[in-house]
Amino acid sequence: MTYIEHDNTDPCFNFAAEEYFMGEKDIGDDNLFMFWRTKPTLMIGRFQNTVEEINAAYAEENGLQIVRRNSGGGTIYTDEKTWQFSFIVKNYDKNACGFRHFTEPIVEAMQNAGLRAEFGGRNDLFIEGKKVSGNAQFRRQNAMVHHGSILFATDLEALVKSISVSDDKIVSKGIKSVRERVTRITDHLKEPMDETAFRDFMVKSILRTGASVYRPSSFDIRRIEEIADKKFRTWEWNYGSSPAFNIERKKRFSSGGITVNLSVNKGVIENCKIYGDFFASGDIEAVEKALRGIPYEKSALASLIAEQQLHTAFYSLGTEELLESLIE
Repeated sequence: MTYIEHDNTDPCFNFAAEEYFMGEKDIGDDNLFMFWRTKPTLMIGRFQNTVEEINAAYAEENGLQIVRRNSGGGTIYTDEKTWQFSFIVKNYDKNACGFRHFTEPIVEAMQNAGLRAEFGGRNDLFIEGKKVSGNAQFRRQNAMVHHGSILFATDLEALVKSISVSDDKIVSKGIKSVRERVTRITDHLKEPMDETAFRDFMVKSILRTGASVYRPSSFDIRRIEEIADKKFRTWEWNYGSSPAFNIERKKRFSSGGITVNLSVNKGVIENCKIYGDFFASGDIEAVEKALRGIPYEKSALASLIAEQQLHTAFYSLGTEELLESLIE
């Protein structure tokens, strides 16, 4: 494994770096690792409706950067005291790319620091029953990225105030507030440690011996900035425009929440947009496209889902659950 070492705190740069090392740059190693942080930022899940997920007034007043990531899942708040990690794997083994495969070294490193960390839920890490890390993945051709956040000494008040969390997510977990269900590394350390020392400890524990270090060249940095400018710094990527619709359906399953907006004219679906904090295992835009021109009728939708196996584009979602997301 090779450690990609840099100190850039721009989230757009870091997401662009994931893309660059995933798909363009070959440094002679198929297993890469990044450990990074950002200035105060709201990271939007790939399939979420940005305006519904954030407290826009708070974000503007406090200068929070807003950027959409490539992976699914929910919106998260990060700052200079929140660490992010990225495993970038090329030519990956499809049987060894589950969440646990990548979170195990993170959990083990935390345990080496004396923390009672464990994997739980669909994609989270917990310490003493409270969430301290969320994880997500995305894939392209023969490469994938697994990344996650670690609440080290995160400003939890900013976290709570900046994100609009839906009632169903809170109620479904039986928790009164976001503040009660998250914790920070600094709340559990037996010996004080600043964020830099924590990073160094985690990187050393995860890489162990024999790992190499790669520092991006000036050429790398220029290309990464180009990707960031073209994609992650654009309004189209971070907000985008939503088509007009006359039917909205919201469902929550164990695999995540799904909101489907449909424009139906004369009984036929003219347009479709799918939002949510679900994880994708296929092309969601292809699903949206496949639904256009289909009669908005249960048997027609069921046949389409079965014939084209549309549910497989959603991680851990069944045919009946997708159908339920579309129609009664």
